Amino acid sequence: MGDPYILMLVALAVLAIVDLVVGVSNDAVNFLNSAIGSKAISVKNIMIIASLGVFFGAVTSSGMMEVARKGIFNPNMFMFQDIMFIFMAVMITDILLLDIFNSLGMPTSTTVSIVFELLGAAVCISLIKISAHDSHAISEIWEYINHKKALEIIQGILLSVVVAFSVGAIVQFFSRLIYSFNFDKRATYISALFGGFAITAITYFIIIKGLKGTPFYKDIEHLIEGNTLLIIAGSFVAWSVISQILIQAFKVNILKVIIGVGTFSLAMAFSGNDLVNFVGVPIAAWNSYQAWEASGIAADAFSMGILAKKVPSNVWLLLFAGAIMVVTLWTSSKAQNVIKTGIDLSRQGDGHEKFQPNPLSRILVRAAMGINVGISFIFPKKMLTFIDTKFQKPIIELPKDKTYELPAFDLVRASVNLIVAGILISIATSMKLPLSTTYVTFMVAMGTSLADRAWGRESAVYRVAGVLNVIGGWFLTAIIAFLAAALVAYLISWDMVMIPILLAVVALLIGRNSLIYRKKSKEVKKQEYIERVELITINGVIEESADHIAEVATRVNKLYTNVVNDLANHDLNKLRKTDKHVAKLNDEIDDLKDGVFYFIKSLDETSVQASRFYIMVLGYLQDVAQSISYISRASYKHVNNNHKNLKKGQIKDLKEIDIQLSELLTKEAAIFENRDFDDLNALLIEKNQLLNNVSDSIEKQVARIRTDETSPKNTTLYFSVLLETKDLIGALINLLQTYEEFHLSTKKIEE
Repeated sequence: MGDPYILMLVALAVLAIVDLVVGVSNDAVNFLNSAIGSKAISVKNIMIIASLGVFFGAVTSSGMMEVARKGIFNPNMFMFQDIMFIFMAVMITDILLLDIFNSLGMPTSTTVSIVFELLGAAVCISLIKISAHDSHAISEIWEYINHKKALEIIQGILLSVVVAFSVGAIVQFFSRLIYSFNFDKRATYISALFGGFAITAITYFIIIKGLKGTPFYKDIEHLIEGNTLLIIAGSFVAWSVISQILIQAFKVNILKVIIGVGTFSLAMAFSGNDLVNFVGVPIAAWNSYQAWEASGIAADAFSMGILAKKVPSNVWLLLFAGAIMVVTLWTSSKAQNVIKTGIDLSRQGDGHEKFQPNPLSRILVRAAMGINVGISFIFPKKMLTFIDTKFQKPIIELPKDKTYELPAFDLVRASVNLIVAGILISIATSMKLPLSTTYVTFMVAMGTSLADRAWGRESAVYRVAGVLNVIGGWFLTAIIAFLAAALVAYLISWDMVMIPILLAVVALLIGRNSLIYRKKSKEVKKQEYIERVELITINGVIEESADHIAEVATRVNKLYTNVVNDLANHDLNKLRKTDKHVAKLNDEIDDLKDGVFYFIKSLDETSVQASRFYIMVLGYLQDVAQSISYISRASYKHVNNNHKNLKKGQIKDLKEIDIQLSELLTKEAAIFENRDFDDLNALLIEKNQLLNNVSDSIEKQVARIRTDETSPKNTTLYFSVLLETKDLIGALINLLQTYEEFHLSTKKIEE
């Protein structure tokens, strides 16, 4: 009888390892963003510091393991079998949910996901148990569920979002007034006092957040309890003196010390607080199994009231979990993707924006601009001018081939991020308020970036849209976690055979997501945004544009052939897929055009005239993409509306054009890939001949209309395809002519 439950325990152990991997990939953003974004310390040293913090936090997490046992539901109301169903549902749902968010590069809260999964699965099993007895009412569900805890967490989400953002913005504003952007020129005592305050806050955070609730805390509890203010005051004086000595005698940048210590403390907090989210459920399942096996009672008759008791966790098990987390930290590409999202939304400069604006982000930005106008009328101009001087960013003169070394934000903002996040989490922990480290750290970073004027007119609408998307994802996490866990719990309770089926689904979906993510990562590496970091010469412009032309020619060739074939077969599904690929091509060319500013800025002074050529090339590429887009969309619309198929003669003409166009585009791609630019003239002659052939096809259709053509819709589509094909070829001819002229002029200069 125990065999199926042993298998379930094995499955839970494997799921716990997988959950650790996907969980760390998501939560690494919490403690790495500030250090990596500011480039205060080398990436290798940052990872070492974070790894030590994760290990230390793993040892201190034993006091947090009670959440999975009794935090969300009342264990005495459930039997052993019920508990195992709940735990299986939670782990299966958690892995899938976190992996999806990681693949999207969106930070979410593992705390909220695990809590609402426990809640959803427990509610489902409770309703099943209640419905099995006619005398029981739905209202009895509150005897099964600790609903107060769920409400506290929802309030904690709302509170943490607002408070973290507001406090982060306020503290950063005053920190910038004190330091300005020229913090290297500030008096040493200011840095010493700032260091004393910051390190005191962080060390207090380590003691309160890290040690409280662990077996080690009992030995020092009498020294801490009741002496909080004295400890804080003494620490502030001691750390201020130490900071002054480090600055004055050893020329140490105290801001880098703050960032290092802060990274350690947040890594420790993540591991200590969030480890329960990954291994708490399997450990609770193991304890449940031990108690049930010793009882000799049937699985569906053994009450799990034993979970209400506190059970010490195995330190070696926690260290093993910490080791998995550290390995994931060093190796996970998805973790780097999530970190990039947080840094991109808070970076000081402009660049490629990941998120697109939405109506709400536009409204908020306009409202903020209106408030700024109002402030300018309320406060004296002298005061506003003084404040503006503190926010003037120094012009950093770097060689163009060294621009990649610029950090996303400076050391002051990175320090404030870590200090404020640490203090808020400490206060919430001491007050026993439910809190998500993800929510706090992310919203503090967004608040400090807003106060630091990182969201300018050029980027504000994109950054606000990104923040709204992330926050929306947090609330969506709670809803999806609840519903998905409830569904999985229902399927498992219906028949235990669903467990291996669901595990297979998990493996399949994670494998599929990984393949899709790798494919996207490769595409991103291939896709060259013009945020150039190297110096661009005339030869660089030729290389850059030749690569783009070869790529577009290859893709348009395939897309045009697909449209013609799918139209001939009246295949709606394939036309829909082709239209998606066409839209993707248009988006990528739009991104290239959006990056023209950065391209021109990175040009070598001797090749500035190349900018006009490059802009023209992108314009023609956009014309080509728009033509294939119109052809694809018109064909899809025609078939989707169930209009008649094109006539055999029309299909024959289109296929002949496709064959000729395909040959020319293949030659074009080869010329630009191999840089055989002397062959461009011959290709231009062939393209002009093809243009004449398309005109002949148009005349043939005019003749058909006068004799046997009966479908106006077919005529409309056919003319549309031919005319856009003519525009497409015309754009390609203009492109080749422009390129040939530039190539010849370049050769003359070199000679």
